[in-house]
Amino acid sequence: MDMKRRKFLKIAGLSTIAGIGAPAAFERLLNGEVPTISHASSQSESHSESEKPTGKRYGMLINLKTFREHQGMAEKCVKACHTVHNVPDFQNPKDEIKWIWETPYENAFTSKSHYYKNEEVHNNDALVLCNHCDNPPCVRACPTKATFRRDDGIVAMDYHRCIGCRFCMAACPFGARSFNWRNPRGKDEKSGRYFIDRATYNKEFPTRMRGVVEKCNFCVERLAKGLQPACVEATGHTKALIFGDLNDTNSEIRRTLSSNFTIQRKPEAGTLPSIFYIL
Repeated sequence: MDMKRRKFLKIAGLSTIAGIGAPAAFERLLNGEVPTISHASSQSESHSESEKPTGKRYGMLINLKTFREHQGMAEKCVKACHTVHNVPDFQNPKDEIKWIWETPYENAFTSKSHYYKNEEVHNNDALVLCNHCDNPPCVRACPTKATFRRDDGIVAMDYHRCIGCRFCMAACPFGARSFNWRNPRGKDEKSGRYFIDRATYNKEFPTRMRGVVEKCNFCVERLAKGLQPACVEATGHTKALIFGDLNDTNSEIRRTLSSNFTIQRKPEAGTLPSIFYIL
């Protein structure tokens, strides 16, 4: 068997096993590297607190109890985020674009037990968004590096490099990404209504185009100006959302985490989310 045939069989076999992770694996095989298998448990151990990480790692704490006490505040968060980032409203669930949204408790925390449940908790929706994971599978799945993890922990998007393959959407265990099936800059032919409201259009943030994926970016453009994310600002002084540096033990988010019991979405996936919840 010649070398070309051997290499082809290696790649074909790996693609069957790896699925959407194959693009990166192809490159390693072509370079003569031997693929290795990593497990969620080892990933979690490698990010233990004893390592004393350096630099920033932004994260968010969502207090669902406070949101239950302030009905309607979650909707304000969604509106603030979608307005600032020119998120189109297609008024069609099939084409819906979401950066931050509400979902039933059972949908948000699928791995949690729902027996003998607390009715107050389960009967109220949870606010969800991109988890900006420390070990993001979406980044590994992207063949063009259109999605990448910044040094500060934010999982960002380069819309110009996105080819619309949607590998990142398949890789994300949280369903936090949306695909533009329609032109977000356009308008409805019947009603003449623009998908992005011209009255609230934000000229400081770029609109996207048809055929690209988009998601929450932790308001990197606002952080650069010393501002809090739009959703956090919308909660006022309620502390329903707390944003900050998870690597800073003196930050408000770390102090709050250390004094409260919190959970995360699908921790068993080994992605190490940067979003925490108080129930």
